[in-house]
Amino acid sequence: MARFKLFPRYRRPSLRTALGVTRAKRRFKQQTGYYALTRPFRAPTNFNRRVLRRAGYYSGPMKLLRFLRRTIRG
Repeated sequence: MARFKLFPRYRRPSLRTALGVTRAKRRFKQQTGYYALTRPFRAPTNFNRRVLRRAGYYSGPMKLLRFLRRTIRG
């Protein structure tokens, strides 16, 4: 059942999402322990993201600078 959203979606959900296939796959993976099994393989990526976050890479001014650099480079 769809939940009420204050702001509408900016794009249509895929057919698989609308039919509930994605949610069923995620529920299956959670119940079988797939996420716990693959946790060690995600550790390096999570570490890099944590370092960037603490360095301010995802802050508002840095996001603006990266956006401006992308638009200027074309």
